[in-house]
Amino acid sequence: MSTKDVPLVQARGLVKRFGHVVAIDHSDFELRHGEILAVIGDNGAGKSSIVKAICGALQPDEGEILIEGKPVHFSSPIEAREMGIEIVYQTLALSPALSIADNMFTGRELRRPGFLGKWLRMLDKPAMERFAREKLNELGLMTVQSIRQPVETLSGGQRQGVAVARAAAFATKFIIMDEPTAALGVKESRRVLELIKDVRARGIAIVLISHNMPHVFEVADRIHIHRLGRRLCTIDPKDYTMSDAVAFMTGAKTPEVADAA
Repeated sequence: MSTKDVPLVQARGLVKRFGHVVAIDHSDFELRHGEILAVIGDNGAGKSSIVKAICGALQPDEGEILIEGKPVHFSSPIEAREMGIEIVYQTLALSPALSIADNMFTGRELRRPGFLGKWLRMLDKPAMERFAREKLNELGLMTVQSIRQPVETLSGGQRQGVAVARAAAFATKFIIMDEPTAALGVKESRRVLELIKDVRARGIAIVLISHNMPHVFEVADRIHIHRLGRRLCTIDPKDYTMSDAVAFMTGAKTPEVADAA
């Protein structure tokens, strides 16, 4: 079996309890190489919890997680990031007063070569700015005037673009995107969807958490439907309608094959 035949991510029987509340109830998860997997579910269904468990933000009480067939255990998102897993949070996790380049390299700053960097800890600002500009250009984000301008001067869509570009620049395994178009207008949402497609075209798999059904059905290769703390089913958007997906989410309709990938 080749590496591509093994799922990029597998989670089996994950359980997470908060006191008497069961957030994840023996749930499974699968992400394949180079795909966009949408994760949908009603509020409180546990879709964010299972994704957080996969990226180390939550530690499951039971179950196992495998990356390319090998068991892993992340005690924090930093450990997941070191393995090439990036997250674009709904809040974007950007520092408004810092420049675009500084935001791209937060926690990953490049030091000047030689004595200046090793002993005086001086940052290599030109190298970081060149890298940031290159990554923005790769994703077609040409509307940014200067790589040095503070993030607070950008529009909502441009900020989202910076967050996506940062994730795409450093991800080697996959990217998790939490509601990337939730606070954006129609035009800016369209640009972010194009960015998502561009990232996938570069071979990076994406987990897309979203409530926006038209966006999900436009970009997703498969749709993971989460209900009552576990995976109800995984569907191909070409075989089902948006109404079907909503009906599965709410329990109004039962899929023919439950918990199938």
